[in-house]
Amino acid sequence: MPSSDAPQPPTDHEVLIDALRSVMAPMARLAVARGLTYASAEETLKQAFVHAARDEQIALGQAPHRLVSRISTVTGINRREVTRLVEAVDAGPPVPEASLASQVFTRWLSDRSLRVRGKPRPLPRHGDAPSFEALARSVTQDVHPRSLLDELCRLQLARWDVDTDTVALIQDGFTPRGDWQRMLGFLGTNVGDHMQAAVQNVLAEASTHFEQAVFADGLSPESVEMLRALARRHWKTLLSEAVPLLENRIEEDALAGKPVRRRVRLGLFTYHEDTAAQEAAGVDGAPKTASKPKET
Repeated sequence: MPSSDAPQPPTDHEVLIDALRSVMAPMARLAVARGLTYASAEETLKQAFVHAARDEQIALGQAPHRLVSRISTVTGINRREVTRLVEAVDAGPPVPEASLASQVFTRWLSDRSLRVRGKPRPLPRHGDAPSFEALARSVTQDVHPRSLLDELCRLQLARWDVDTDTVALIQDGFTPRGDWQRMLGFLGTNVGDHMQAAVQNVLAEASTHFEQAVFADGLSPESVEMLRALARRHWKTLLSEAVPLLENRIEEDALAGKPVRRRVRLGLFTYHEDTAAQEAAGVDGAPKTASKPKET
């Protein structure tokens, strides 16, 4: 007969709370680091709850005049607050489009004609292709190439050599150093879409989004750096193939008159940290045996 003292498996509710805690912890760290109060974060969380509940009720065919009542029941937020929050959600800002500077940067990285031995080639600032002027005008005719160059230099993504009048990339990824607001924008859109994919995979009967990872511990800093270098190499290859494919499909879909209501985000990331002392030791204080790499 099983012992009554045997540990019980966690409930779905407990597992959900653990998952939320893992997801919210880094966001709480960011909020604390930048002086965002709990009250401000709570307001944002309530808006997200109301938005999610409203979308679900509309999808279920709920009558408009009953929406506030149903949202209040589902979320536990009182009706007056729900009414206020629905109005705030409706007035929310649109999703921003990719900046012109990021489009120039991405095309420079992905266009094979602008690479030498697999790396982005320095470009003369003026003249016919290949030049920075031609590259910038291939992205937009509405903004002067000098303005786009100044923006890339401001973000510490490119460098203009005045003596040779050439422009060179100094980063291999569009992470705009020195532009805090844009970095936060990337955090919201990249992590937000990743979370959307993960949540939809959990809620759907079958996975609808590609999401794979591999995890390992017991590594030295040098070993981690080898993995990071591997990821960077594969990202450059993926980017050089994905961007031309997407540009071609955008043109082909438009010419074919197909519905073009879909968007896509394709990403790759690595994360590493020092394991905590309590995780690195066994019960008796002996070093913990490292686990083999496993897919998650």
